[in-house]
Amino acid sequence: MKKLFSVLVALAALGAAACNTVEGAGQDVESAGEAVQDAAD
Repeated sequence: MKKLFSVLVALAALGAAACNTVEGAGQDVESAGEAVQDAAD
């Protein structure tokens, strides 16, 4: 579980670095949150 969380954080950081707008960052954060929620289920 800890490893999965670390991977998700890394992906979120890469996504945030790649996006050019605040809206894009919000979508990246939302996607990461959904991935965590799905992993918990």
